[in-house]
Amino acid sequence: MTTATRGGDGTIRPYVGLRPYDRSEHALFFGREREARDIATIWQATGLTVLFGASGVGKTSLLHAGVLPRVEPERADVLPIARVSPRGITSLRPKVTGNPYVLALLSAWAPDRPLPALAGMTVSDFLAERPERLDRYGDPVPVLVAVDQAEELFGGPLDREEERRGLLRQLARAVEEHDGLHLLLSLREEYLASVLPHERPLGRGSRARFQLPPLTRAAALDATTRPLEGTGRFFAPGAAERLVDDLRTVPISNDEGQTTTLTLNTVEPVQLQVVCSALWESLPSGLREISVEHVNLHVNVDRFLTGFCDRMLARVSAESGVTSSEIRSWLRRTFVTEHGTRNTVYEGLHETAGMPNAVAKGLEDSHILRGEHRLGIRWYELQHDRLIGSVRQSRHPAAYLGDARLALARHNWETARGLAEEAVRASGSGETWVSAEALLILGEVAAAEGEAETALSRFEEAAGMFATLQRFNGVASALTGEGRLWLSQGHHDKAVERLRAALSWVPNDLPAHLALGQALWHLGQPRAALALLNGAVALADEPPAEALALRGEILADLGKAAEALRDLDLVRRHQRPGTIAARALALALEQRFDAARQEILDALADESDSGPVLVRAARVHALLGGAAASEGLASRALGAVTPGLPPHLRKQAEELLRRTA
Repeated sequence: MTTATRGGDGTIRPYVGLRPYDRSEHALFFGREREARDIATIWQATGLTVLFGASGVGKTSLLHAGVLPRVEPERADVLPIARVSPRGITSLRPKVTGNPYVLALLSAWAPDRPLPALAGMTVSDFLAERPERLDRYGDPVPVLVAVDQAEELFGGPLDREEERRGLLRQLARAVEEHDGLHLLLSLREEYLASVLPHERPLGRGSRARFQLPPLTRAAALDATTRPLEGTGRFFAPGAAERLVDDLRTVPISNDEGQTTTLTLNTVEPVQLQVVCSALWESLPSGLREISVEHVNLHVNVDRFLTGFCDRMLARVSAESGVTSSEIRSWLRRTFVTEHGTRNTVYEGLHETAGMPNAVAKGLEDSHILRGEHRLGIRWYELQHDRLIGSVRQSRHPAAYLGDARLALARHNWETARGLAEEAVRASGSGETWVSAEALLILGEVAAAEGEAETALSRFEEAAGMFATLQRFNGVASALTGEGRLWLSQGHHDKAVERLRAALSWVPNDLPAHLALGQALWHLGQPRAALALLNGAVALADEPPAEALALRGEILADLGKAAEALRDLDLVRRHQRPGTIAARALALALEQRFDAARQEILDALADESDSGPVLVRAARVHALLGGAAASEGLASRALGAVTPGLPPHLRKQAEELLRRTA
């Protein structure tokens, strides 16, 4: 009789979910009896055993819960199953010297020993220290060692290749020096070719390979039904069969909506665990017999797999900083063909089809993608046909729009465009607010990419849609986008017109206040701009750095040094050349000449062709007594065009030239 595990809340859990089985869960591990028995036998009889299979097929679970319990302690000396990833070793502080792959292996074999005590020790040294174990006849028993996820030995950062080769040489040396050493390597099937050159030295001519396929239908039924023994629950006739056959059935839809159904001969273990765990959690308390009706009611394979996909994407998103919407959109565009089938793409030096390689690797580790090496190149595809529907499943439009705005903030224009368009597709028909929000984002993207006519068209269309919906904030945002676009093109009168229109819809709109202040400053109305910026700062719970910076610049230009420094000191982490020059001017007006001299040098070093920067530098040099330098800078300021001088600063430059003349 099996014994189900208990979760942290004390409830019985007969299925382990996404994580691998461990040795203590041998009583729950079903469907792999033949494979576990064969591998245990081969391992004890062969110098090198290579266990290989696809990612997520259950190699780790098989080793821990299937093979280890079948090795009799009296007949073999089994070391703990190890991984040789160097990440945990290289991140330690203080740093431990030595080959991190070797240290990872030895620390897995001797987890209680301090790591510094293992530094400098070879694999042969470690094995030589261990007392020899004898069987009841006085003969030495074989020493069994296994490396799980051994692909880490054959692939990874180029700068650690020699360290990986060093561990392989040490393992070969240990096999040669210790007659009873039997090595097992468990790895993804795409790395099998990398093992071939090492099979002879690692196995001393005695070697075997074992491929682990997905579960057969009969094995999947065992893995579904037998863990329930001892839980008080059981499947009614036909119920487990319905669940397993649902997992074997894959609907495939093309872009035209035509659907065909494919029935497979096998079941992916990771998908079976996802579904069985979700079923168990959804059953009412007190239920004993799980009927076909319960399976029909509670088992929605597509929903369970979509939930699994969502969780994995969220995890990879948290690790990579790329939003879930971006990853999902990339998966759908890249790995699903127009016919609704899986597509394969190759890994580049830094990106896979436009996505950072770290994201593809994270999705592989999460069993969303599978990778393999072909012709010296790594290729990726979806782990299983069944995930196509989950990947194509659209999120709520608001989620896409939110992620599109995040992409805008990161200046990732292409991603923002793609997510905005994705939001429209996900909304279907009749979602005018989604189209309006998407047009607003697409207008910002077009403006950033210099497509002024396209941007204006999209802002105008968005404003009309928002007005129809009576969403006044949306109208104000669209008009503000138009105003900022005119401002960037030097059409300050048009910018002021659109921004004042925005404030007529939402009088307290902060972005409109700030943009209108900038436009008025460019028109030569610094005091009017100052009033707008005072309002923008008062409206915000936390004053925006952009408003404080521009207000500080205007105050410095107006000669209000103390007030200018109050603002400019708050935004020193967000300084631009114009802000640095304004701070230099304020410092000079306060007679802090040494600090002013250094600040103006910094401003001119960063941007010497800006009219506002040059005229402020001219004023600083005039206060420092440098008439010739002041004259030259004022003359350059009058001729500057990137940007040119607004009228009030042009008057300052002309006045400086008159004084020096």
